[in-house]
Amino acid sequence: MKFGYARVSTGDQNLSLQMEALEKAGVETENIYFDKVSGSREDRPQLNELLKILRKGDTLLVWKLDRMARSLIHLVKLVDSFKKKGIGFKSITEPFIDTSANSPHGDLLLNLMGSFAQFEKDLIRERTNAGLASAKRRGEVLGPPRGLSKKAEQKAVLAENYFKSGKLSVEEILEELKISRGTYYKYLRHQGVKTIRVYKKRTSQKER
Repeated sequence: MKFGYARVSTGDQNLSLQMEALEKAGVETENIYFDKVSGSREDRPQLNELLKILRKGDTLLVWKLDRMARSLIHLVKLVDSFKKKGIGFKSITEPFIDTSANSPHGDLLLNLMGSFAQFEKDLIRERTNAGLASAKRRGEVLGPPRGLSKKAEQKAVLAENYFKSGKLSVEEILEELKISRGTYYKYLRHQGVKTIRVYKKRTSQKER
């Protein structure tokens, strides 16, 4: 079965272009899910609901990749999960992204995307380590929160960098650093982060 996902920002109420494209691609109107949220936001209730519904043999279509994913890292993670579950994925305006056709070209591109996503994470980590080394050379004190180890100090700096880069969701940061949500926010406060975005899930209804 074909399913579709569409997204517009909160300031843009026009879903017609994406809806028409998805319907033309063979997706029934009742199988199209959409959210009205900013591209950087984590809380996408309808996407989360759709991901629960998808089963082996289904195909998920989007108008453009940026409608579904917050970042390249997020995109690779989603597509990899689809592949493991036997779910096809296709972008209408980017036809080279089509795992439903089992194309070797599609697999090659997805592998390249995965490499770039890992490269992006490695760059953040490298910049973090370089910043730590530079601070030590300048004689700055980088003491961790009381009772935490040197390893925890490094994770606190990484948490801050991941947070500021905006490339990973909170859940992805927790998974990457192997820490709890409470520890994550504790690290951010320790690093002096003033504005900490804590997103709450909210109900979003499908347009009829």
